[in-house]
Amino acid sequence: MASSASLTSGVAGRYATALFEIAKESNSLDKVEADLDALDTALGESADLRDAIASPVFSREDLGAAVTALASKMEFGEAVTNTLRLMAQNRRLFVLPDLIAQVRALVANERGEVTAEVTAAKPLTKGQTEALSETLKASVGKDVKLNVTVDESLIGGLVVKVGSRMIDTSVRSKLAHLRNVMKEVG
Repeated sequence: MASSASLTSGVAGRYATALFEIAKESNSLDKVEADLDALDTALGESADLRDAIASPVFSREDLGAAVTALASKMEFGEAVTNTLRLMAQNRRLFVLPDLIAQVRALVANERGEVTAEVTAAKPLTKGQTEALSETLKASVGKDVKLNVTVDESLIGGLVVKVGSRMIDTSVRSKLAHLRNVMKEVG
C-alpha cells in the first residue's frame, strides 16, 4: 500500500492529509468524500466560485464568510467546513481542486480502490459500466472506481487510464494508426 506522503504533495497535500486524518479518526470518511464531491460539482458548475477562490481581491474575512455560508448552504460536515475556513484564513483556497483530488486518492488508497479514468464516445449504460468495472478489477486486483467522461470525437470505443497504464480502443486512434501506415506505404 502506498504511503500518504507519496499520494500527496505541496500545499494541497498538507491540507488533504490533515483533512483525511481528521475524517479517519472521527469515522467520517464517507461524509467528507460526499462533501468534497458536492464541492467539486459546485466548482465545476460555477465560474463565480472558481473566480472567487483564485482572486486575491477578496479579503480573508470575506472569503471566510463566503466559505462558511457555502458550507452551511451545502450542509457540509464540521471537518470540511473547518478546513475551508482555515484555507480561507490562510489564503489557500486556490488549491481546492488539488485538495479534492488528493483526498480522493487517500480515501481510495485506504479502501484498497483504484480510480480509472474512462473516456467513452457515448454515455455508458449501467450494465456496460459494471462489466468494465469487473474486467478492470480482475486485471488490477483491486476494486475499481470509474470516472467516466464522454468525448464524441472518439467516434466509438473507449480510452481507459488506470494509474500509468492506458488502453485506447477508440475508432479515432485506429484511424490515426491507419493514416500513419498509409503514409509509410505511399
